[in-house]
Amino acid sequence: MGIDHEGRPYPEALAAVLAEQFEYGEDGGIDLEAFGAFLSAGETTRWLRAWTGNPEVTGGMFRVFAMDGTGGYAAFWLVEPGGELVGQPVVFLGSEGETGVVARDLGEFLWLLADGVGPAEAVDESRRGPRTLCEPRLRAAAERFAPGRGRPAPELLELARRRYPDFEAVVEALCPPYPG
Repeated sequence: MGIDHEGRPYPEALAAVLAEQFEYGEDGGIDLEAFGAFLSAGETTRWLRAWTGNPEVTGGMFRVFAMDGTGGYAAFWLVEPGGELVGQPVVFLGSEGETGVVARDLGEFLWLLADGVGPAEAVDESRRGPRTLCEPRLRAAAERFAPGRGRPAPELLELARRRYPDFEAVVEALCPPYPG
């Protein structure tokens, strides 16, 4: 794809929202922990090979930036040809095989977080707690970096899934067929 972000810091907007701790517990919240920098290409490839069971796959299509408490990864999916990183969709690849497109781009991801939904919660509705008000610091970051793009989380998720309906099939194709 030609986008090499290894060793580079997060884009400013992503760094702004990931700089503080997220709260997550029985009452809901966002289960997300930033790595502080993108995983290296080697680390991403090792993880993706273990996750898919495919020793031939490489991690070049993902830029992993965070994880949830179970070990699932949040990443940019490098699918838009020639696009800037911030314009690539954000996806979640869960520790138990859950997958899904979370946002069409970084701006919509910021608004999803501002509405109290993280990558894991976007893919697995059972992990969402009761709806609470937007967290002021996340809303401020979304307004700063993606002004005028705010929408409720369910609408953002629907837009992302409509834009990238084949993500699960793409991931499934990375996994070798089960013998037997």
